[in-house]
Amino acid sequence: MIGNHIDVIILAAGASSRMGGVKKEYQKLSNGYTVLGNSVRAFVSVPAIKTIIIAIPEDGETHARHALPQEYISAQGPQILFVKGGTTRRASAYNALTLLSSLNPDVSENSYVLIHDGARPWVSAGLIKKLLEAVKKYGAVIPFLPVTETPKELTQGEQGEIFIERHLKRANAGLAQTPQCFKFAEILRAHEEADKVNEEFTDDAEIWGRFIGKVACISGEAENRKITFKEDLI
Repeated sequence: MIGNHIDVIILAAGASSRMGGVKKEYQKLSNGYTVLGNSVRAFVSVPAIKTIIIAIPEDGETHARHALPQEYISAQGPQILFVKGGTTRRASAYNALTLLSSLNPDVSENSYVLIHDGARPWVSAGLIKKLLEAVKKYGAVIPFLPVTETPKELTQGEQGEIFIERHLKRANAGLAQTPQCFKFAEILRAHEEADKVNEEFTDDAEIWGRFIGKVACISGEAENRKITFKEDLI
């Protein structure tokens, strides 16, 4: 990816409500790193990455800085900056994209951004590099895992009952992961359009698909799981 401009957005502005309000990104893993620190570590190891923007809660920069190894803040590697997150995941990503746009006003065709969940601390440098190779061809690419159980689309009845709406084919379904990688100018434009509608989106791939076009998929990694509950830290 020599000659390309590559930045990273890490989303860590959530309230961790399913962790009982304990900020999951700041919890320690068995290797001594915090969840956020381990997430950042893989990106720091990729020389092509220029800037890492971390979306954090309001007035949360001190805690976020303490969750990172000090050498990441002061190293010659990627510049690490913080931005206030929004009330939703989409809003946090948009705030970070807007900051990146102000830092790099002359966006070129060779500008890309990786958007990652701060609660996925086991992302590998190998997966990041595969995404950066694929995005040159497709413009938008995400890692995914095939489902091993039979997926069903559900609907809720008038009294809260759950019914099967559609029987989905496993071959046509997959589990989306992050980081998700995009051409920078196009994903920024997609978020600008998404900001105008009164609608929520599950991830950045959905936003790209709604306003730009198709998103390619490559094989993800089972180890690249997301921390949601306390037991996921084990």
